[in-house]
Amino acid sequence: MDIEAYFERIGYKSPGNKLDLGTLTDILQHHIRAIPFENLNIHCGQYMDLGLEAIFDQIVRRNRGGWCLQVNQLLYWALTTVGFDTTMLGGYVYSTPTSKYSNDMIHVLLQVTIDGRNYIADAGFGRSYQMWQPLELISGKDQPQVPCIFRLTEETGTWYLDQIRRKQYIPHQEFLNSDLLEKNKYRKIYSFTLEPRTIKDFAFVNEILQTSPKSVFTSKSFCSLQTPDGVHCLVGFTLTSRKFNYEDNMDLVTFKTLNEEEIKEELKNIFNISLEGKLVPKHGDRFFTI
Repeated sequence: MDIEAYFERIGYKSPGNKLDLGTLTDILQHHIRAIPFENLNIHCGQYMDLGLEAIFDQIVRRNRGGWCLQVNQLLYWALTTVGFDTTMLGGYVYSTPTSKYSNDMIHVLLQVTIDGRNYIADAGFGRSYQMWQPLELISGKDQPQVPCIFRLTEETGTWYLDQIRRKQYIPHQEFLNSDLLEKNKYRKIYSFTLEPRTIKDFAFVNEILQTSPKSVFTSKSFCSLQTPDGVHCLVGFTLTSRKFNYEDNMDLVTFKTLNEEEIKEELKNIFNISLEGKLVPKHGDRFFTI
């Protein structure tokens, strides 16, 4: 695996030896604007591999994306390769329908230490929940970013990531009640501890998430990619585009229903993805918002 190939994939010029917050932020932003958060392999009858070599081949050589277990593992490899002090952590994702965090540790995130300060870097949550900059690991501090205001809080060793969202304007009236729309202004995202993890800790959930009929990943096909001012999301046959803060404290969200040929075209035009297998788009009934 070649770090320069990864940098070329995300359109980033090598940082040399400058291991500071600016470099970390630059790498993260290039990563999330080039590498989609997606699970399309599952809906093409293929496997979501957890091996780093396979992930590098999928994302860097074949110009695909992946889910958090893949994209954040690749980011972990890239950051440690250039010299950042990086630790892999495990998260428990919040479920709005059940009002609780997942029982299993199903999310990979990263802690990066720079000059004695700790930051959370996460390129694998996608949609309008994706951080655009590393979050300093400080409890109770509002950290405004383009997508929203993020807030980390700590209680007896457990950290919680929440966001405060803007209002949203949906010009297509028929989509006002879409199950894809986030309805909450205050949104819990996930919890985590600072216990170091390895990718082996996620081997079991990697299997379950892509095989269980109860999994959102088998229920829905999705692909999302951040842009300089928003995010595109494809879920099943529905393409959405969000422009952050298009008016004061207001996001613009547009919807478009695609047919199978249009899905193929938009995957190439918007997400720069050409699939090797035949995609079977799926909306499903599991909760998943954009």
